[in-house]
Amino acid sequence: MTDRDQPADTDNDAVLPGTPGAKARAFPAQPGVYLMKDAQGRVIYVGKAKNLRNRASHYFTKAAADDPRTADMVPLIADIDHIPVETEVDALLTEARLIKDIQPRFNVELKDGKSFPYLQIRIREEFPRIEFTRTPRRKGVRLYGPFTSAGGLRMALRALQRVFQFRTCKLPIRSKDARWRWFRPCILHSIRQCTAPCNLRVTREDYRKQIKRLIWVLEGKKDRLVRRMQRDMVQASTAMQFEKAARLRDDIKALAGLGRRGDVDRDVQPEVFTIDPRKGLKSLKQILTMERLPRVIEGIDIAHLSGTDTVASLVCFIDGLPFKPGYRRFRIRTVAGVDDYASIREVVSRRFSRETPEGEEEIFPDILLIDGGKGQLSAAREALLDAGRQPPRLLSLAKQNEEIFLPDQPEPLVLSRHSEALRLLQSVRDEAHRFARHYHHLLRRKRIEDDGPSA
Repeated sequence: MTDRDQPADTDNDAVLPGTPGAKARAFPAQPGVYLMKDAQGRVIYVGKAKNLRNRASHYFTKAAADDPRTADMVPLIADIDHIPVETEVDALLTEARLIKDIQPRFNVELKDGKSFPYLQIRIREEFPRIEFTRTPRRKGVRLYGPFTSAGGLRMALRALQRVFQFRTCKLPIRSKDARWRWFRPCILHSIRQCTAPCNLRVTREDYRKQIKRLIWVLEGKKDRLVRRMQRDMVQASTAMQFEKAARLRDDIKALAGLGRRGDVDRDVQPEVFTIDPRKGLKSLKQILTMERLPRVIEGIDIAHLSGTDTVASLVCFIDGLPFKPGYRRFRIRTVAGVDDYASIREVVSRRFSRETPEGEEEIFPDILLIDGGKGQLSAAREALLDAGRQPPRLLSLAKQNEEIFLPDQPEPLVLSRHSEALRLLQSVRDEAHRFARHYHHLLRRKRIEDDGPSA
């Protein structure tokens, strides 16, 4: 725990009712992300915390006002919001995503576009290699991450290599090519950190057994390995082999860091997994049996702020790329409480019932994508029927299993996770979700009002 995660000794002025300091003191004592806003409702700083209440409250102390690192920002804080999450890892990943999206004035780190790294196993190779990468593949690999610490992942890889002796080189090794028998292994084999498949000193079957045991550890079954390493550390210390004991201690610590990672499918980094829009559109045309290539896709998402203040977003993609002038955001007007179905009906109705201003050409979607399952899809369909409008294709995408629901089809359409069509739909859905959340962060909680391209 850092000093800023300790309970804050707030000033009397900071805890007056209605002040940002008072709001911070009411935050939950759990991991999350906090967002500082200025008087115009603009987010000027995004931070993470394992205890939201303690960390956020620190900014409203005399120490923070006098600290050169925060002195310029503190007087500008007019409001503060928070997003609670389940773990510290979730907090770090959420913070990074928000900083990249919002680009707050006082955030210096994480604005350079640098992504979190992954551990990649090229399982289709005869002798799979293990890689640290920031540019992962989608096919032919087992992927773990994103990891929150590049240094921690590198240390864990070194510890794992000492145990499982896998290769990290880029050599195109083939067991049927006899020339590899004359290849000279690198020093990693000499220090027993690689079984030297490059010299065919290990069979394909035995090497794959090494990789299988490694995968078990990466997927959470590392307790037995850690217990063995702890036993070896004690024995080395008893035998006064202090360097070996220290190395084992560091390796155990590095392995513990393997849990500080996100989920490949849930914590997607859009800047890492690029999409070929043309392939995605062609694939959608085929899968949805459309007569012509879909050019315009609109996505709708509903979001809530602490269970209240329901808002919605509509994003527009043209030729597979975001078309920002077509984005709109909505504050739900007719729905009391949390009711996603009714909220979707309102948004779809407002979107397709409005009149196009004279002299402007309406952009009508080829595909309307709703974030959700069967219920959300039915709500959108009802609103379209009432409005007397119907896009060529209406569908919904349920996040949990990435299932695609279509009207009048009882069973969902399930595509490969590597499908370009699915990945394009995911990018539209995720952008709609981001834009809806962004609406919350840009506007004050007590005074959400239309701004710019709002409806």
